[in-house]
Amino acid sequence: MKITGYRCLRTFRDWGRPIGDVNGFLKNGVTDVPIVILETDEGIEGIGMGSDQNLDQLFPALEGEDPRAVAALYDRMLARVFKAGHNGATFGAIGALDMALWDLKAKIAGEPLWRLLGARDRFVEGYASGLDIALDDEQLAEFYSVMADRGFTSGKLKGGLDLDADLRRLRIVRDALKRNTPKPALMLDANESWNLKQAVRYVSDIEREMDLTWIEEPLRRWDAPGHARLSNSIRAAVATGENLSGLEQFRPLLDANGVDVVQVGCTWGVTHFLRVAAVAHSRDLPISPVGLTTNQAVAHAAASAPNHLSIEVQDLGSPFGLTIDQEIVDGGIVLGDTPGHGVSVDEGAIERNQTSASWLLAEGPHVRPARAGLRLVTGVDRREEVR
Repeated sequence: MKITGYRCLRTFRDWGRPIGDVNGFLKNGVTDVPIVILETDEGIEGIGMGSDQNLDQLFPALEGEDPRAVAALYDRMLARVFKAGHNGATFGAIGALDMALWDLKAKIAGEPLWRLLGARDRFVEGYASGLDIALDDEQLAEFYSVMADRGFTSGKLKGGLDLDADLRRLRIVRDALKRNTPKPALMLDANESWNLKQAVRYVSDIEREMDLTWIEEPLRRWDAPGHARLSNSIRAAVATGENLSGLEQFRPLLDANGVDVVQVGCTWGVTHFLRVAAVAHSRDLPISPVGLTTNQAVAHAAASAPNHLSIEVQDLGSPFGLTIDQEIVDGGIVLGDTPGHGVSVDEGAIERNQTSASWLLAEGPHVRPARAGLRLVTGVDRREEVR
């Protein structure tokens, strides 16, 4: 079998609520979803999601190759962009192609990916995460109540701007999840918005009232010494790593003992997750994937990782035109038996819907527009609404 080509399309995900973090939010809660489909000479196709940038630079590493050689092909893609660099959207495209390769490999074997990767159990432990910086208290309570209905016992709040507001909102999350456990696990995600001293003071103030399971991305991703000092100054675990695009970028953080929960962005693909998980396991650290939206292949990989802790579950729905063979129950994901990673695409429905593609916005939660809808420079609330 040989890889012969690829094609791309874009669909959208309607979250049904504003989504975002300390850096900004999308009021309409609609995001675009790039899809990459790898084609073979035997008609079997692999599906990947994430980034569709620079595919023309990467595809020569795959063209004419047997898709089952996933690890070698992953390294061939990295080699193709070695001089220019593999960060950002390019690494996301490598991740999308990698997901498609693993999908092909499992389909060829006639097995669900979780089984091919050696998992014993199809259940993947998860935590609820609302991308909820822009939700009011009532909306926040409603989201986590719905997630509690699905058995979740842990939740992650977006915050970092207003201590009193975060304490109040953490109580709302805790109270919603208490129906499933007397002591829910609570996490706070600051999305790299603090410096070290701010982080120590902020988390210490929270810990005077409640226990945090972890503080996520408290500092900028490259501040390995700062993460280490923070971890030694607070009770909560320090979780970070989702924005590190390459195994080598974890080395300073790990060598400095600056991370307690190693995180990996789901959009970066299966091979990246497996390699980071192995390195974390060698240091007796847990791994936690972040951003499970359409990147379901990583959930299959998580099922096979001995040090997997919990995967971020941000929504119960799926993007338009995509069907995912899974069930979200009992506080996690039950993976299905469909060969591959279980995502199927209704290309016809997606193509027909392009005529009303007002959802194809260039803006996103991590773009700071010149004209802000909400901005307070006093430090109370500097969220920006992306219209």
